[in-house]
Amino acid sequence: MSWIKLISYQESKGKLRRLYDKVTGPNHNVDNIMMVHGLRPHTMVGHMSLYKNVLHNSNNTLPKWYLEVLGVFVSMLNDCEYCIEHHFAGLKRLLDNDQRADEIRNSLLNRMFLNILNDKFVQGILYAEKLTLDAKSVTEEDVIAMRKSGLTDGEILEINQVVSYFNYANRTVLGLGVSTKGDILGLSPNDSSDETNWNHQ
Repeated sequence: MSWIKLISYQESKGKLRRLYDKVTGPNHNVDNIMMVHGLRPHTMVGHMSLYKNVLHNSNNTLPKWYLEVLGVFVSMLNDCEYCIEHHFAGLKRLLDNDQRADEIRNSLLNRMFLNILNDKFVQGILYAEKLTLDAKSVTEEDVIAMRKSGLTDGEILEINQVVSYFNYANRTVLGLGVSTKGDILGLSPNDSSDETNWNHQ
């Protein structure tokens, strides 16, 4: 499940138990990406706060399914199977259309974005690719291209933060050998209006 020691829900106590209770899924299931923070619970606080506010905040104006698409794509670029599988399952749940989800995943794998997404969303994906693979080459022209496609500056910020978060999450997983063993795929915080509600049900 990880190359470093994990503390299970049953073994946890004190602050760590309280944090696990905040992120728990069915039957006290805690995703391994959260459990890997067990030896330093304060880092889980930072991770979950960032995750919740970047992907699951009602003040975002881009559709949540598109933010998940960005996460799946960044995770593909980084070869992070853990995040691909978790967030593709989340994408399928949000779309409630397995065929559409599979079409999007194939378009990401084959770099055939225009076949399945509108130009506004494609520009965001192109930016995500550049920021992930060659961040120093990003210029103002990339932002201008997104703006011209119809994205607002606030939505450009949303894209930037989702891409940045997934690069962080991918490196957490890949750098510590986190696997999906024992995880329940596709769960995410439900109440987007409450920044403090991290519950995964």
